[in-house]
Amino acid sequence: MKTKNVFAIGLLSLALLSCGGGKKQQNTEGVQLQGTIEIDGSSTVYPITEAVAEEFKKIQPNVRVSIGVSGTGGGFKKFGRNELDINNASRPIKTKEIAICDSNKVEYIDLTIAYDGLAVIANPQNTWLETITVDELKKIWEPAAQGKIMKWNQIRSEWPDNEIHLFGPGVASGTFDYFTEAIVGESGSSRGDFTASEDDHVLVQGVASDVYGLGFFGLAYYEENMNKLKLIAVDNGKGGVKPTLETVASNEYAPLSRPIFIYVNKQATKREEVKAFVEFYMKNAAALSKDVGYIPLPDSLYTKELEKFTNFVK
Repeated sequence: MKTKNVFAIGLLSLALLSCGGGKKQQNTEGVQLQGTIEIDGSSTVYPITEAVAEEFKKIQPNVRVSIGVSGTGGGFKKFGRNELDINNASRPIKTKEIAICDSNKVEYIDLTIAYDGLAVIANPQNTWLETITVDELKKIWEPAAQGKIMKWNQIRSEWPDNEIHLFGPGVASGTFDYFTEAIVGESGSSRGDFTASEDDHVLVQGVASDVYGLGFFGLAYYEENMNKLKLIAVDNGKGGVKPTLETVASNEYAPLSRPIFIYVNKQATKREEVKAFVEFYMKNAAALSKDVGYIPLPDSLYTKELEKFTNFVK
């Protein structure tokens, strides 16, 4: 946990050095490619990859980019079996997933593509909740809470004597892993009696239709549905902070800020369409991630990630 947090904080602090913008790059080679690129994984990373695929199609109309959403863990299972060209990931690969890749001789590279903040959200008709502390979130979500912490007034006595209805990503989600590690202290450690889905739109609808609902997912999905939801400030001991482009980039919104990734299968990069897509991705990720509600890396980091990929495929 410490390693990941240091990594995330280090990257996030660098974001202050640059706005991460920049013009979208265009393919200047004019070579028309063909083929299909298979991508799966994180629902959090999906909007960025989808935006990149749409732009890529404008210059490479004969390349089909297929993007699934089975969660980071579900994607890594397929990736480790050599079934994918690229896995979208909202967390780093786990040791057991590395072992599966090794057993199937899958070589890969991870590329950091943007930053994301996890949004804690409630129903707009919720009149009592504006700010929640990290300790209160832990009290709600830790395994010991299952069957015991069931009502709002068990968190604060002045809150309603009504059930809390919880919504969150499924256990195959990197967002679930990150949230539980950051809030509970152990990845995957959570109560099980909540409504879970790998589809963030299901979670949006669940909280939006339940005045006693409380949930979490990537900030971009809140921004896409802000007219249906209420964003809650998180207090880590320094006062309540809501996730925004600025507070995530500065790591003021802690501990629920993180880098997000794509993992690329080396064998797949021998196909020109995959190599071209990844290069296009890294050249356009700054502008496109911001377009869909994420926080770009500094330009210097995109340059380093592209150099890393170029050296990887040699």
